[in-house]
Amino acid sequence: MNTRLGILLPTGQNQWNDARRLVDFGVRAERLGYDSVWANDTLLGPRIEPLAMLAALSTATERVTLGTATLLPAFRRPVMAAQELASLDHLSAGRLVVTVGAGFPGRSEIEYAVSEVPWERRFARLDDTVALWRALWAGERAFHGKVLRFDELPASTPSHRPGGPPIWLGGASPSALERAGRLYDGWLPYPPDPADYRAGLAEVRRAAAPAMRPVDAVTPALFVTVLVTDDAQGGERQLDAYCQATYGLPYETARTIQAMVAGPAEHVAATLARYTAAGAQHLVCRIAALSLAAQLDQLEVLAHIARPTH
Repeated sequence: MNTRLGILLPTGQNQWNDARRLVDFGVRAERLGYDSVWANDTLLGPRIEPLAMLAALSTATERVTLGTATLLPAFRRPVMAAQELASLDHLSAGRLVVTVGAGFPGRSEIEYAVSEVPWERRFARLDDTVALWRALWAGERAFHGKVLRFDELPASTPSHRPGGPPIWLGGASPSALERAGRLYDGWLPYPPDPADYRAGLAEVRRAAAPAMRPVDAVTPALFVTVLVTDDAQGGERQLDAYCQATYGLPYETARTIQAMVAGPAEHVAATLARYTAAGAQHLVCRIAALSLAAQLDQLEVLAHIARPTH
């Protein structure tokens, strides 16, 4: 099976400066044969808002899937977000994938606070938000969930595709695995061990069965941070610099939480192949480089090595 290959757009402002170059980056990825281009979401640190970013890319690209990795719906009014996502689905002619999440403990609480949304019951709120979006796209005029309830909904923008864009779930906690299998169209975790990925995917598929969903109802994907370099030790130093700049954490800590790999092309390709052997069908790669020039160099290299087949 051929693995689909995606790339995350550069994030920190020192990686782009002129934001229009991010559009050029996405166009370049499409020309290099990438299958998807992704934007992420946070209120911590400067970046272009992901839905605005994907709107710009929707008319500049023709083929690639455009995705969020990961969108945090709690920061947006849910009815308005449904209209924004439906609009993106139209602008991209049905190329949108929306990965959602509820944030990361120890990091996201302040984002919830400034968004005036309670941190408590965030998972129920997330699932309700997604269900509300799907109801609005289908033309329903009322919604009653566990957290969100609307007796009267306005007529909303229908999605380009019947049922709306695919909605994936980020995360690999036991509750996330169960909810991914039962409610979502895809699963985008970042476990640091391929064995954990294999076990997690088995749980997702096990949860899909009682919901009367087919085994292939959930697209198995992987979010992975990569750096291709002939200097393995230098690569780990660059990963450390990237983790410090991105999270304020050393690489030694971040690598226990997220899938990360640096080293020669053969080593990177072999690591990615272990995840595809564990079931990952769509790799979303984040390049661990702190300048746009380095990101572009890596983009070219990665395009030639990161398509393992099995």
